[in-house]
Amino acid sequence: MRHLITGAAGFIGSQLADALLADGDVVAGVDDFYLGKPAHLAAARANPRFSFVQADVSDVAGATKAFQALAGDAPPDLIWHLAANSDIAAGVADPSIDFRRTLQTTFATIEAAKAIGARAVAFASTSAVYGESDRLLVEELGPLLPISNYGAAKLASEALLSAAAESSLDRLWIFRFPNVIGPRATHGALYDFAGRLASRPASLRVLGDGTQTKPYLHVSELIAAMRFIVANARERRNVFNIGPETAGSRVSFLAETMIARMAPGTPIAYSGGDRGWVGDVPRFAYSTEKLARLGWRPNLSSDDAVRRAADELALETVS
Repeated sequence: MRHLITGAAGFIGSQLADALLADGDVVAGVDDFYLGKPAHLAAARANPRFSFVQADVSDVAGATKAFQALAGDAPPDLIWHLAANSDIAAGVADPSIDFRRTLQTTFATIEAAKAIGARAVAFASTSAVYGESDRLLVEELGPLLPISNYGAAKLASEALLSAAAESSLDRLWIFRFPNVIGPRATHGALYDFAGRLASRPASLRVLGDGTQTKPYLHVSELIAAMRFIVANARERRNVFNIGPETAGSRVSFLAETMIARMAPGTPIAYSGGDRGWVGDVPRFAYSTEKLARLGWRPNLSSDDAVRRAADELALETVS
């Protein structure tokens, strides 16, 4: 297959590219290195089946030019649209970040896909589209009322793509991610803890009271789930929650696990309150039954994913 990945140098995009190349596929990537890193593409760039263009795909002209350069004579079989702002707190401080880097990149990707004749898109969405709810978060839940600009831009992107599936796209996959962790991370609580602990602080500052509980999934399992869904879900529009089958992990567990790996004995200083920042959903019940019925289940629990990612981030941070 021929793939085109937006956000190809990012945490998830770069590892998706590596996985597709390992299976013998042809992969084209585009990234502006806002959050992605050139080093993440080192393995991919050594492969003759990988091509790359550095470009900002937040406007139609730029995205179309990049897609045309990467597509050549034939459109890709699938566009993986991963380019977005992934830092919720940054979008709270400056709402224009989510508008430009998530919503505008989605609109531009749709138009650029149309320009090169690409007819299938897989989109990285988020559990944040559900907002704060005491109900079980199933794909059919509604109305959806996100409480962050990040979640709002992702939900609006889902709507734009759904409309495109009525006109310019033959098939659409929407993946609603949990908290994804692992190597090459560029943000997130576990990543932040590793960075702070590397300087051997007197205490580790943790936002909230530590009881925030969320599902965590290792990036390797996320990529396996996305690829399984694309191969097996064949409706015109396919929407799936992806996550662990366990309830989730406490922020206090993340902090304690990272401390044990990098700076044993460091005390934790909680800031207090039931959440880390404006727009943070402190806990939710996330259903992955639809994905299980399709035939895919994760191997790692949420806590196991945290332990594995903590080992990997500790090695990355000190190397």
